[in-house]
Amino acid sequence: MHPKAIFSVLGFLLVAVGGLMLLAVVVSLLSGSNDAGILAVTSCLTIITGFALWLPLRAHTSELAVRDGFVIVSLGWVVASLFGCLPFFLSGAIPSWTDAYFETMSGFTTTGASIVANIEALPAGMMLWRSMTHWIGGLGIILLSVAILPLLGVGGMQLFQAEVPGVTVEKLTPRIGQTARILWFVYVLLTAAEITLLMVGGMSLFDATCHAFTTVSTGGFSTKNASIAHFNSPFIETVIMVFMFLAGTSFTLHYKALRGKLLSYRRDSEFVFYAGLVVAGTVLVLFGLPQAPGASVIGNIREAAFQVISIVTTTGYVTADYERWALVAQAILLVMMLVGACAGSTAGGIKIVRIQILLRTGWNQMKLLIHPRAVFPVRHNGRRVDTEIIVDVLAFFVLFMTVFVVALLVLIALGMDIMTALGAVAASMGNIGPGLGTVGPLDNYLHLSVAAKWVLTFCMLIGRLELFTVLVLFTPAFWRR
Repeated sequence: MHPKAIFSVLGFLLVAVGGLMLLAVVVSLLSGSNDAGILAVTSCLTIITGFALWLPLRAHTSELAVRDGFVIVSLGWVVASLFGCLPFFLSGAIPSWTDAYFETMSGFTTTGASIVANIEALPAGMMLWRSMTHWIGGLGIILLSVAILPLLGVGGMQLFQAEVPGVTVEKLTPRIGQTARILWFVYVLLTAAEITLLMVGGMSLFDATCHAFTTVSTGGFSTKNASIAHFNSPFIETVIMVFMFLAGTSFTLHYKALRGKLLSYRRDSEFVFYAGLVVAGTVLVLFGLPQAPGASVIGNIREAAFQVISIVTTTGYVTADYERWALVAQAILLVMMLVGACAGSTAGGIKIVRIQILLRTGWNQMKLLIHPRAVFPVRHNGRRVDTEIIVDVLAFFVLFMTVFVVALLVLIALGMDIMTALGAVAASMGNIGPGLGTVGPLDNYLHLSVAAKWVLTFCMLIGRLELFTVLVLFTPAFWRR
């Protein structure tokens, strides 16, 4: 490995995080809230630390290799959360270090699991920074999943090597800058469009900005205690549903659409499966809705569709208490928590492309029982999927479920009831936020023990970073020369 190159990149990351934190300082000053000072201090501390790492070592970045990439990806989220939680902790907005780090890791991993009991009591600057952690993390995830993980060969993400402009497989750094600029443009364009539409729907500029930040990143932090239900607006709910759906779609498809290739959506089997899953999930959940007096059909469809899109895209916004729904409807949402949306999006979960490969592989194995000498290749978007990728996907799924079960057992051993533990692990590894039981849509994670919060923090990290990226660091072979 090349430690100097690693520290240089991490330093640059801190400069970027600290610089973006200055936007929260400006908002705090304009709003007259009392958090401008602490935000300015922590921003400067983050920037200075970043420059101290980056400037003396920047000449070494050309030495980066694949093994360095695993360390940078894993430590990047850890270090960003370490400095990003300082405003919450030092200001007293979140007086517990564990809670402050949990909230910030939840932000950067776009999970949306919160320990803040009264969100509306937060000062404007802190509230914006909380939303910005989602937005920064969402863009980071896009770049990670589309440009970097394919180069590291993680969990079937190699499928993007033929999809993304500018991506090469020889080294970690060449032409990723070009890819980053493309993705940045699409990401900012969607954010700006949503801000505009939410303001048309009656949101203030501040609320519209915060919610656009947390929608496009599929994060789910809201500025209101009641989440999107606070606004009680069909127009706002519809706008957010549309942008959650778009954020759960591969950003490579959005880029192709902007270049005039609108049929790319219809030709992409993952997107078609994703759209079908949303429609089927909404229809199935409708049967589990409680029959409230005077409820309209349109209102029920909107309620079901909003929750389904929010969960399958792993955003985590709520407009209804889905724990009051029939158990079958809750079970459907739980499955969607684990499945997630499209690879190359800001969504978490296993990803639909992996589910497709698993299903096609299983179907082919059944056909082989009847025709043992036949050859049935697994295909994705008309291309044959290499056996290496199929093995990666199978390994990812097995590892995902193994970690899921281990985390579930650990939380139960810590005294958590099984329904809450099940919902908390699914919501953390899937990067959703609200789960089931005492961490449901109307609850938060504040009451959990310190140990449980650290377990879930780790679940957020490994779920967000595709498991292999983090867990490979714990293998002795990784550290051998």
